[in-house]
Amino acid sequence: MNLLAWPVRSSLGKKYVMAVTGFLLVVYVIVHMSGNLLVYAGPDALNSYAATLKGNPLLLWTARLGLLAVFLAHIGIAFWLWRENRRARPQRYVYEDTLEASWASRNMMLTGVVLLLFTLYHIAHFTLGIVVNADVGTESRNYLELAEVRRPHMTKYTPDPLHTLAEAREQGYEARHDAYSMVISGFSNPWICLSYLAAMAFLGIHLWHGGSSWLQSLGFNGERTRKLVRAIGPIIAVIVVAGNCSIPLSIWLGIVHPHP
Repeated sequence: MNLLAWPVRSSLGKKYVMAVTGFLLVVYVIVHMSGNLLVYAGPDALNSYAATLKGNPLLLWTARLGLLAVFLAHIGIAFWLWRENRRARPQRYVYEDTLEASWASRNMMLTGVVLLLFTLYHIAHFTLGIVVNADVGTESRNYLELAEVRRPHMTKYTPDPLHTLAEAREQGYEARHDAYSMVISGFSNPWICLSYLAAMAFLGIHLWHGGSSWLQSLGFNGERTRKLVRAIGPIIAVIVVAGNCSIPLSIWLGIVHPHP
C-alpha cells in the first residue's frame, strides 16, 4: 500500500501524476473527437466504427475502466492540490487579476468541475440513453435501440424504423446500432446542442492551459522549449473545440443530413 501511495505523498509527485493523467486525457479527447468526425464520412463509416468498438467488449471495457481510473485520479489529485494551495494561501491576492497567470490557469478547478458535470450528463445522454429519446416515425425510441439492418441479398445497411435493435436481431436480420441517427437526433434538440457548445467552450479554456501544463510539470520548460510548450495548449484547444463544435453546427445547418 505504501508503495502504491508514494507518488502522491509530495507536491512534486502529485504534479507528476496530474501531468501523466492529463496527457492521457488529452489523447483520449483527440481520439474521441476523431472518431466522432466520421459523421462527415456518412452513416456507414460512423456505424462501422461504432460496431467495431462494440464488437470487442473486452477491449472496450478495458479502455473504459482504464479511462475511468485515469479520470478519477486526475480529479482527485487536482482537488488535493487545490486544497493544499488554499490552505497555504487562504486569502486571495488583492491584485490577482494583474498577475502573469492567465484566467484559464487560475480557474482550472472551476472549468474542471464544469467538465465533470458535463461528462456525467454526456454519458447519460449518448452512452446510457436516459436523457431523451429519439423520434422514429411516430414512435419515441431509446437511442441505444436505434437499428440499422442489412437484409438478405443487400450489400448496405439501412435504418429500420419498425424494429428496435434487439427485435431486428430476433427477426434474424444482420443488425447493428445506428449511431449515426443517434448523433443526428441528439443534436437536433436545441437545448442539448447549446449545452454541448457551452461545454466545449469550457473544455477549450481547460485545454488552453492544461494542454501545455502537463509538459511543464514534466520539466519541458527550458529556454529553448518554453514558447513551443506554451503554444501546444492553445493549438490543441482550438483544434478540439473547432472539431467538436462543428458536428452539432453542421447538423443544424443541414450540412450533415439524416440517412438518405
